Amino acid sequence: MNKPTVYLDHGASTPVLPAVLEAMRPFWSDQYGNPSSHHKVGRQANQALEEARRTVADLLQAQPHEIIFTGCGSESNNLALRGVMLAARAAGRGNHFITSAVEHSAILQTAAQLVDLMGFEVTVLPVDGYGRVSLADLEAAIRPETMLISIMAASNEVGTLQPIEAIGQLARQRGILFHTDAIQSATTTRWHMAKQPIDLMSLAPHKFYGPKGIGILYVRDGVALVPSLTGGGHENGRRAGTANVAFAVGAATALDTCLRHQADHIAHYQTLRDRLIDGLLAAFPDDCILTGHPSQRAPHNASFAFRDLNGNDLLIHLDMAGIAASSGSACKSGNPKPSAILQAMGLDDAWTKGGLRLTVGLQNTEDEIDYVLATMPGIIERLNKINLLLT
Repeated sequence: MNKPTVYLDHGASTPVLPAVLEAMRPFWSDQYGNPSSHHKVGRQANQALEEARRTVADLLQAQPHEIIFTGCGSESNNLALRGVMLAARAAGRGNHFITSAVEHSAILQTAAQLVDLMGFEVTVLPVDGYGRVSLADLEAAIRPETMLISIMAASNEVGTLQPIEAIGQLARQRGILFHTDAIQSATTTRWHMAKQPIDLMSLAPHKFYGPKGIGILYVRDGVALVPSLTGGGHENGRRAGTANVAFAVGAATALDTCLRHQADHIAHYQTLRDRLIDGLLAAFPDDCILTGHPSQRAPHNASFAFRDLNGNDLLIHLDMAGIAASSGSACKSGNPKPSAILQAMGLDDAWTKGGLRLTVGLQNTEDEIDYVLATMPGIIERLNKINLLLT
């Protein structure tokens, strides 16, 4: 009961900033109108919604009508893939899209549904040992009927940054739409959507100190999109459902706060991340490896694989020591199967069940990192002893 709680799972979710809570508060009690209503109370809510949309657009250097508020990051990914491909089919155009083997399940499972139930065709690109796609592989996969390329900006599991600028430029040269899942890099990248070769981009505010239950999808002006939810003219007809004004306001406030302090936040993350990486690799030189790219990685992400260990067992022991961590995507936690991401990166069976993702945040301190580094050797020793008894 006296153990500290060290939260190192910011890749799964972050605490809501006090300023975000305060910005949302009036929209549950004072300004509670439906933004689609035409009376004064509704108009006040709509004004707040559109101010939030303008704030997000300004921060991304986009246009307000290019911003869609969704229910979460996964919905944004779903809407991007399904919406673009169904629009292409409706227009009598191509039937093929491209993604990678290391995407979030919101992309890969949507892709599988598009193929299995709707008759689309997909090419799933392999990755190298760092989890990066090859531009040569991408170019070779493009067909005349390719309508969309979807490659994430930063891996949710191992933190590797993809070459999205180069991918976007290639897509634009070929007349293909490019979508990126930027959920893990939303506030550690400086966006200029008017100039960057990105046509659609997914964000999830709960990854950057905003509320859960809302997502953002940027859709470049002129991109045709078939809505996944129907039943109203909300979000310019692209996403039906009464808008969550409070969460939209919270999302805009969180994005504004994080981007205004971006340089300081990145410096803080990198200091703690590198302390974790250096400390764990030094402590376990033979039984622990860094996963993902050593330098081209999200500043908050330190990810590892431990030889012949089960990641879920490791998480349980860390939790008992007061350390909140993850074995990869929060959407896959509790799954004892080998990591598909680590397998795609070429790791063998000795490593693929032993994934550990430590993602730092604003409230973490160097003392907390030192506590983790001091605690890990005892945990690994206990797990190795248990494995010996079981073999």
